[in-house]
Amino acid sequence: MWDKLERKFGRFAIPRLMNYMVIGYVIGYLFNLLGVLTGINFLSYLTLDIYQITHITNGFPIPQFWRIVTWLIIPPDYNLLFGIIMMIFYWQLGTALERTWGTFRFNCYIFGGILFNILGAIILYFIGAGTPLVSMLSASVFTTNYINLSIFLAYALCYPEMVIYLYFIIPIKMKYMAGIWAVFTAFSFFTSGLAVKIQIVMSVLNFFIFYFSTRDYYRISPKERRRKTHFKKATSAPKGDVPKHKCCICGRTDITNPELQFRFCSKCNGNYEYCQDHLFTHVHKK
Repeated sequence: MWDKLERKFGRFAIPRLMNYMVIGYVIGYLFNLLGVLTGINFLSYLTLDIYQITHITNGFPIPQFWRIVTWLIIPPDYNLLFGIIMMIFYWQLGTALERTWGTFRFNCYIFGGILFNILGAIILYFIGAGTPLVSMLSASVFTTNYINLSIFLAYALCYPEMVIYLYFIIPIKMKYMAGIWAVFTAFSFFTSGLAVKIQIVMSVLNFFIFYFSTRDYYRISPKERRRKTHFKKATSAPKGDVPKHKCCICGRTDITNPELQFRFCSKCNGNYEYCQDHLFTHVHKK
């Protein structure tokens, strides 16, 4: 399925997608800094607020459709130093995944996570009975943080033995880091509000759907297993019936004469095997 989709739509894939995501985060930090300087919370006009998207409010002549996209530039953390470290870290993981999977599949994975999060925001909006206050509060927690988490899980799945340095000091393999990350995510799931729960579910769901949809199930299909069984029966013989070694002079084998040593002759033109009695006495084949 993915090969067919790539042949048909692969030309529309965005190469080096992580570069644009990092640039979006930089713009988000600039909006945050501007808000600190002016006292205006500019990021509040960029959140994934479904009520603002579907209604005309706050003096805007049209619904705020830009929020469907602009929530992607909201930084996952407002601490600038920590944010820079995380941007570099996820940029490296995402770039490596794009090289591993290819541009098209990596695009599908990222945009799939984005669509799942938008769907989660819509579900959360209807759970809150479509009230503007609930929509505003839930929109404030929707960021790409858990999309980045799905990138981390995918990378850990592809390179489980890769070693990274936690806090630039502690060496730890990706598979163990993924386990630690999963514990913290589970803790966040059970201790956070409904908005965070939906984000975690949607991001992990995107990971599992993409993972299972890219597996090669043909090798475990009943038809393929039956074919392998028939082939194995047709090509195998009872143990001991077929010798592994046979002298091309006297015809003795490792079954009839297990005490003999058998060797191939490097001077013969071809693969000729001889027992120890004829290895040095035969006429070389030319």
